[in-house]
Amino acid sequence: MPEDKKVKEEELDLEEDKKTKPVDDEEIEIVDEEILDEEDEDQGYKAKVKPELSKDEVRALNLRSNIDDKRPRFRRQEWFRYKRLGTSWRRARGISSKTRRNYKYRPNMPSKGYRGPKSVRGRHPSGFEDVLVHNTKDLDNLDQKKQAIRIAHTVGTRKRADIVKKAEGLNIRILNRGQ
Repeated sequence: MPEDKKVKEEELDLEEDKKTKPVDDEEIEIVDEEILDEEDEDQGYKAKVKPELSKDEVRALNLRSNIDDKRPRFRRQEWFRYKRLGTSWRRARGISSKTRRNYKYRPNMPSKGYRGPKSVRGRHPSGFEDVLVHNTKDLDNLDQKKQAIRIAHTVGTRKRADIVKKAEGLNIRILNRGQ
């Protein structure tokens, strides 16, 4: 037993030595130079555009986020029983369905009580209104303070590049830039 105590005390002494070890000034300068070099390479990065939201809208977005955290995952009736069904929600329609009749021991069904605040319903989590864009003409009548664009999946690479270039010129946020 005394040997175990000695070993533990030596381990504690080693940990304390590691914590109190002084750092050389030369090491700090080298690290700072490396950080500066990385910043020079990343000059092309630009901060994302933020929406202009009222206090009520910010409060509603936070409330919606809290509601989303508490909302149950709605799954198809008996999704666990048959692999072919999958988990995506389908309304229970059977005449004797316990789920449809809202029995307590059955999973909850979607209802209007789970909805978020009406003022921010359908918005992107950042607070922007989501606008689907197919070409550069669609960018003309947008409000960059409240609306952000999502480039349609049918748009090709060349037209996508044109849309991105014009959106950056107009200072419009692109929600799916990387795709």
